[in-house]
Amino acid sequence: MDRIYENVIYKNLQQYPQMVFLVGARQVGKTTIAKRIQSKFQSSVYLNFDSLKDRQLILSGQSFIEDIFPTNMLTNSQPLIIFDEIHKYRGWKNYIKGFYDLYCNHCKIIVTGSARLDVFQSGGDSLMGRYFQYNIHPLSVSELASADNSDFLKNPIELSPECFCKLFKYGGFPDPYNNAADQYYNMWQATRFKQLIHEEIRSIANLQEIYLLEILSEILKSRAGQLLNSSNLAKQIGVTPQTVSRWINILDRFYYCFMVRPWFKNVTRSLTKDPKVYLWDWSLVEGEGQKVENFIASHLLKFVNFYSDTGLGRFELFYLRDIDKREVDFLIVRDHKPFIMVESKSSETKMSKSIEHFRAQLLPKFSFQTVFNADFVSKSCFNRESPLIVPVKTFLSQLI
Repeated sequence: MDRIYENVIYKNLQQYPQMVFLVGARQVGKTTIAKRIQSKFQSSVYLNFDSLKDRQLILSGQSFIEDIFPTNMLTNSQPLIIFDEIHKYRGWKNYIKGFYDLYCNHCKIIVTGSARLDVFQSGGDSLMGRYFQYNIHPLSVSELASADNSDFLKNPIELSPECFCKLFKYGGFPDPYNNAADQYYNMWQATRFKQLIHEEIRSIANLQEIYLLEILSEILKSRAGQLLNSSNLAKQIGVTPQTVSRWINILDRFYYCFMVRPWFKNVTRSLTKDPKVYLWDWSLVEGEGQKVENFIASHLLKFVNFYSDTGLGRFELFYLRDIDKREVDFLIVRDHKPFIMVESKSSETKMSKSIEHFRAQLLPKFSFQTVFNADFVSKSCFNRESPLIVPVKTFLSQLI
């Protein structure tokens, strides 16, 4: 399966001397993408820190590469070196910095991690200026309909109803999506959750009360799209609000959930405190309406990450809410200016008054009310700037 990231990252490696960091949730496809890029190189080496043999080679020192490639090959062919899951090595940052400083003119480097690599950069020398980072997301409507990402705001391409339903039900992680069977999905989820909580988080974050973190992760399945109230969660679990906040940050670092914060600039009587929480895997979300909202949130986050990562601008995702309880689910901001406002609905066909209210204040270029149950329309949502009610199937097909 082609992924939208492959050509972009390959071109990046060809054009720039910086390393490429691929970050994202466990089993989202980082290793597959790295290996598909590897196939484009005449010479390469793949090293997985989870492999004992590879780990021993890595820990033997940065000069191991000279035992694999003759000096003239390093100079002439610039092989690709892939360090997979290197963040599990406590001294990974200084190691990679040293490797890059020694061999940046002799090879290309990809580093992957299933925890946020920027989080685990505390201490030691800075990696600033030595890498470009790409956030790898699950499959999306647009990516499945067409892996071509040459156009910003694509023309709509219909994803088959079967594939759309499969994506919504089983999520966008490649394995459960491709297998599309309940039994496989249940087994995959159980295994992935155990690996995430008991192996990765427990070992790297050094968390002792792991069973309470499991309880919190289960609660969040029913809280998707809601304001994150640490005090209420703390009472439910039996810990302090500070502990809940710390655990939420850990779950965010390991791509279990993500936060969407309120936009308050130029919003009269805005609320500026609590974020809303969503899951990276929308298939886990309980409640149809919440799942639809999380589905859209995940697509919008992929959009803002992709175009920020590829240098098209600074894109950010927010929501809107004021003290009069007017609310719009999402606002994409481009270079600090409101760009796309989105309200998520399952079947509503009457334009939300909140969209009209906030649009008058913020003047975003586009304003949409997306309808999940509406049929695909082969007409671009982005041909007009007035508020528009659009099918989710059409709107998402034009993103990334």
